[in-house]
Amino acid sequence: MIRLPPFTYLAPRTAADAARLMAEHGPDAMLVAGGTDLYPNMKRRQFEPKVLVGLRGIRELRGVRGSAAAGWTIGAATTLSAVTAHPGIARDFPALATAAGLVSSPQLQNMGTIGGNVCVDTRCNYYNQSYEWRKAIGFCMKKDGDICLVAPGSSRCWAVSSSDTAPVLWALGARVRLIGAGGERTVPIPALYRDDGIEYLAKRPDEVVTDILLPAADGWRSAYLKLRRRGSFDFPVLGVAVAARMDGDLVREARIVLGAVASQPRPAEKAAAALVGERMTRELIARVADLAAGPAKPLDNTDFTHPYRKKVTRVFVARALAALAGFVAGGTASEEVA
Repeated sequence: MIRLPPFTYLAPRTAADAARLMAEHGPDAMLVAGGTDLYPNMKRRQFEPKVLVGLRGIRELRGVRGSAAAGWTIGAATTLSAVTAHPGIARDFPALATAAGLVSSPQLQNMGTIGGNVCVDTRCNYYNQSYEWRKAIGFCMKKDGDICLVAPGSSRCWAVSSSDTAPVLWALGARVRLIGAGGERTVPIPALYRDDGIEYLAKRPDEVVTDILLPAADGWRSAYLKLRRRGSFDFPVLGVAVAARMDGDLVREARIVLGAVASQPRPAEKAAAALVGERMTRELIARVADLAAGPAKPLDNTDFTHPYRKKVTRVFVARALAALAGFVAGGTASEEVA
């Protein structure tokens, strides 16, 4: 059995206190809410904090409030199962409800939080292993080594974004509120991420994600599709989030964002732009799906082969857009591949 290393657990009562504790303890500290990803990583010695600053006791970080007209605010410590079950989120932003419901397994959705999934660590076949396994291959750049084993000639780490909710929130135009030792700020979801497998978050170490801010529903439709080997538990091998503001069958605005194909969610901007001002037809969907596959440049560092994952990008974008257009039912489910 792999056991947790010793650590000190601190339980602040406010987000500001949590930020202060993070600033005081510096690189020795990490934030924890549900812990569904952090604790296994600590057992494998991928994370080695001496102090954990717990967020579960902070009331201001929990709950969903708002309306379709004003937009919704989701506390970062709200569980994924609560996001999935919320009737307003399911009605106005079904892709987000679906994505939250596809994270890991139902049991872990009852513990894991939306803020944790937004900030979840990047993944790689060479990194997400036990300490002894990683030691046997000489470690990798992301932890304890100095070479990216996916691309040995590269000067950077290519671990991939593993969040289901991040590409959806990007597509929906969401923002995040952050509280740090130096004050509070609100940033759009794209500004939270860097295209770097190690330094994948742009927030400061002392900052706490307190809220996810969704805009007014305002005619937006959305869908999310996830590729993974099993129908539960697995991280995404590919995530496709599409959102469009429709006027009948005419597209007024659109966003397409791909997950698990790079170290951050990857927008397919040319593909989304090709939708705007057009009526959704099967021919248009096929053309846009081809354009969307362009930004997907998966490497051989997750499940399935990278050529297959790129091919499936085209298929999933087409399916998700067909669901928005009403050509098929659903478009927000997980795809289990044998």
